Amino acid sequence: MQRFETVGHARPVVLVQPGTDLTAPLVPSVAVEADVTDAGPVTLSLVSGDVTLTGTYDGTLGLTVATGSRTTRHQSRRSGRPESAVTTVGLALTGTHLSILTREAAGPAGGWTVRGRVDLLERVDTRDEAWLAGLTHGTTGPVGEVRAGAFGQLGLRDLRLVSHADGSPWREAGPDGERVLLTATSAGPGFFDTAHTSVWSLDPCSLTLEHRSDLFFRRPDRPGVFGDHASHLLRDGDTWLLTTSTWGDFDKRAPDASVEVTLAASGADLTRGRHVLDTRPLALPTTGLRSVGVWDPHLVRTTDGWLVAYVSARRFFRFHPVLAGGPALDDLTLLGAAGDRRATEGPVLARIGGADGGWRVLASDGRDGRPGQRRRYPVLDLRPDLAPERRLAEVGALDAPYGTNIPWPTLLEEDDGWLMIGFDGRPHGGRLVGYGSHGRVVFARAPS
Repeated sequence: MQRFETVGHARPVVLVQPGTDLTAPLVPSVAVEADVTDAGPVTLSLVSGDVTLTGTYDGTLGLTVATGSRTTRHQSRRSGRPESAVTTVGLALTGTHLSILTREAAGPAGGWTVRGRVDLLERVDTRDEAWLAGLTHGTTGPVGEVRAGAFGQLGLRDLRLVSHADGSPWREAGPDGERVLLTATSAGPGFFDTAHTSVWSLDPCSLTLEHRSDLFFRRPDRPGVFGDHASHLLRDGDTWLLTTSTWGDFDKRAPDASVEVTLAASGADLTRGRHVLDTRPLALPTTGLRSVGVWDPHLVRTTDGWLVAYVSARRFFRFHPVLAGGPALDDLTLLGAAGDRRATEGPVLARIGGADGGWRVLASDGRDGRPGQRRRYPVLDLRPDLAPERRLAEVGALDAPYGTNIPWPTLLEEDDGWLMIGFDGRPHGGRLVGYGSHGRVVFARAPS
């Protein structure tokens, strides 16, 4: 491949996903927003049972959490006062986090700033489907149009092509040309547990993205609905298979902190609407490796069976790619690992870089890697002469711009070259969000 050059960016920031409401399917990812028409207190609320979650704007912004007989108020000293006239106030429930946000006259077009945030984990089980079933919203004060529905996104990251089981991209006809589909992590106003999985269509010519669906998950080992993400959606015959990483409730502070991969199968059209999927564990082998978790699955079914690329962590956060294979997804064997790496993730199975046309693993070296393994896109292949923990060895690298964070090297082959669909670590939402709102989509092209 020749060198990739950046050709465009995209960041479709939306608080309330257009065309949605608070009805089923019930998920812990909802928002309400209201246009402010005059001075005076404005309140937005989400209510279910004896729980009332309220955001208030009255010169400053704050949150009130009422659960049974207990009421608490929360306000940020640094971020609770807007910097210019407020045009829209928003209230978002994402995972266990409640946030109040503003759009302001002097702010970026379409941009949102988080003005207050509180974790409800010890107060409300926001993932409980019975509690979600009773959820309603309300507003008071001088407001114009009110919109309530599914929470959208502050950014997109972890982009993968939706594919057929053989690895070829899923393509659809559009009004003015062909589209491909992508899964993405829709970033919320905080860390992993405020995000969720979404599906998007991409016009490879205009590089425009269109939201298609949102996907949430039930776990086999605990009740509730989770916004798990870092996913891969593929079509196997008449069935959609979706593998995802259980980041939806990850807590590094927990002594048993881990991330696993789950598998869902569905005959429904997962490329449109909102869906809650039942999952089962997908056992990804780590034989001979020290591993506290696995994530970022990518699957291909070959004539010999399945190949699965994924990440294994020795500890949080020291991680590297792994490749497994087998005749069935329930019968996988570790083929090799890139155990010499410590900050490499986002593995993608691709047919590049060899006359044999075999499958290789593309990956992304983060800035915390070892010398020579930083801010680059290695191409990895199996070396049978090496020990299993080093057998997935580098055989080349993509010549492409490398931004911030750890962008995945997702490649789409075109008639005259390749399109790389990545992302960077640029945040959105202000200082209160912290890590997790990153996800500006970055497009790069290389000629054949």
